[in-house]
Amino acid sequence: MVQRYRYADYPEHLAELAPVLAIEPDAVSIDYLVGDPELVGHGPGTRIVRAVVEATWTDHPAAPAVVVAVSAASRASWRALEKAGLRRVAEGELTPDNPVDDREHVVHRADRPGHRPPECAR
Repeated sequence: MVQRYRYADYPEHLAELAPVLAIEPDAVSIDYLVGDPELVGHGPGTRIVRAVVEATWTDHPAAPAVVVAVSAASRASWRALEKAGLRRVAEGELTPDNPVDDREHVVHRADRPGHRPPECAR
């Protein structure tokens, strides 16, 4: 499962993320889930993330970046982001998607090719 959204369409997410990392409102985020536990760690998450990031540059021409916050405890999730080419740019406390997770999150970013991120996002 994967979904993609613009931060500008969810100002509450943009506002919550602001103390951790200032990003452009036209930046895009993704949510993803590899449902079969036997597939976790075998590459489908990385391939999905990589494909969605690449498609974002065409599908969302105003998007300067893809910025994804995930639970710091979800090593498989943030490793998939890193293997797909996103870089860790911040860490901080955010409201978890899953109430069993704690508030510690890591934030990863991929910039549109040729786009220079704002100083605060490097």
